[in-house]
Amino acid sequence: MPKAIVTGLDVGTSSIRVAVCEAVRGSKAPRVLALTKSESRGLRRGYIINAEEAAQAIRSAIAEAEKVAQTRIKHVFLGLGGVTVESKIGEGQVVVSRADSEITDNDINRVIELSELNLTDNQNGRIIHIIPLYFKLDGKKILGRPEGMRGSKLEVRTLFVTCLNQHLTNLLRAVELAGLTVEDVVASPIAASFLALSNQQKAAGVVLANIGSQTTSIAVFEEGIPVSLSILPIGSLDITNDIALGLRVPLDEAERIKIGSENVVTLKKKLDEIIEARLSDMFELIEGHLKKIGRSGLLPAGLVLSGGGAALPNLDRLAKEELKLPARVLTPVIDAAGKTQIKDPAWLVAYGLCLFGLGAELGESVGTRLFRRTKGKFLQWLRELLP
Repeated sequence: MPKAIVTGLDVGTSSIRVAVCEAVRGSKAPRVLALTKSESRGLRRGYIINAEEAAQAIRSAIAEAEKVAQTRIKHVFLGLGGVTVESKIGEGQVVVSRADSEITDNDINRVIELSELNLTDNQNGRIIHIIPLYFKLDGKKILGRPEGMRGSKLEVRTLFVTCLNQHLTNLLRAVELAGLTVEDVVASPIAASFLALSNQQKAAGVVLANIGSQTTSIAVFEEGIPVSLSILPIGSLDITNDIALGLRVPLDEAERIKIGSENVVTLKKKLDEIIEARLSDMFELIEGHLKKIGRSGLLPAGLVLSGGGAALPNLDRLAKEELKLPARVLTPVIDAAGKTQIKDPAWLVAYGLCLFGLGAELGESVGTRLFRRTKGKFLQWLRELLP
């Protein structure tokens, strides 16, 4: 039988990351065949501003991945980040269609479609994921999908993950120019969650913050599914810029100082003040989002920090103080063979895309099953969009 090999492509603002993974029989986690990256070009805060330049960077990362994995790469699972990605809530209600009042899949599809029609302020948006948060039957909230139950009125509250049409179109164009076919698109915070969060954390209530170079993505989970998602316009590069200005040093030196490879003992107090001030801004934005959705201080599993910017010292301590929640930085990941250690949490999105592609999401959460039910319509749109 042919090997099950998939590729995850994470097009970030500072780096293009490619993960190639192979399914391992008897194991929930795949074997990592390649982890490669190239410097990004043509992006700003996750948004494509020059498709040709972005395509060139993608080709470079893919070529290296093909060399390391010793396989041709033509199809990818694509991560979608950037400041236009967000979540919206839609609601709908329908009268049950059958004379015997039994709920069918047709009723469920009708009420979800109506909740989509009731979305406001999405004229220029494209829906990426459709996730029913809960259903009500005759005014009473029920657990799970209600097919087979009996009632007269069915209601739904649905989470829609969206982005600007132009944002997605430009990203798909860059990937196509690189000679690749997109198998599916997954919002980057959700892709990262497949590995960063346990089912227990998602059930209890948790927020995942993935710190990139120019953006920080947050995804809030409760009862096993995402209930909110946002991309914040602040990242680790902002800290680098602050250090360069505050200490009057070149950007490359500021980056080395930030990650601790440059010794600045005499300036440590000032450096800590600079870093903590910018992190405070970041946590203030996260807290503002949690307040907006009514989850401030109410997530038992707390905050999980990941991404390339999560290696900053004392990050978890500052997060606890600012958000009044348990906080921890994600620990390294081991692949199925126990040979490849993913030490850098910046690889979470690319690796999570591989998990999604292989259907090996460590037990496949309820939320993931919902994504799979709704991706067909989206893929049809992808095929219509691309030549």
